[in-house]
Amino acid sequence: MAKSNQFIKQYFGNKKEIGAIAPSSKFLRNRMMAPISFHSADVIIELGAGNGVFTKEIIKRMKSSCKLFVFETNELFFELLSNEIKDDRVVFFNDSAELIDQKLSENGIKCADAIVSSLPYAVFPSEVKNNILDACVSILNKEGVYVQFQYSLNAHKLLKHKFTNVTLDFTPINMPPAFIYRCRP
Repeated sequence: MAKSNQFIKQYFGNKKEIGAIAPSSKFLRNRMMAPISFHSADVIIELGAGNGVFTKEIIKRMKSSCKLFVFETNELFFELLSNEIKDDRVVFFNDSAELIDQKLSENGIKCADAIVSSLPYAVFPSEVKNNILDACVSILNKEGVYVQFQYSLNAHKLLKHKFTNVTLDFTPINMPPAFIYRCRP
């Protein structure tokens, strides 16, 4: 219950940073994880980890040699996650997703196999959305997948502009119900 209260408190205090009023449901988690080839993925990136619902699920599913790079700009969530999760395969950044290229390059990484994003694009300025998505497209390998959830279809046109193949899924069993975008370069 304490984590849910922290989540709600962060939402009302940081609406431009936190896009959800509650942590994601197991139904949304499963749909977000479905397109990722965990058996072959060597590098996975998570954008907007929040309280770590997807982070923990990715860690459970990824192979022992996989690296997970987590970006979270909210200071409280960053501190909670980086203190709670002690796994050598996970690297946390308290930085904007706009810096994906730079941060991965500093860690000797040239490309990623999957990107899982919970970023609330509806509240971001156009320039920030474009910078983040351009960085994602440039770092994602040719067979990779970018998975994003949103609470509306507002990001659909932008994602179709950035990615070659975009498919849409939906789960009503989440608070609020969510659209899942599966994008490939």
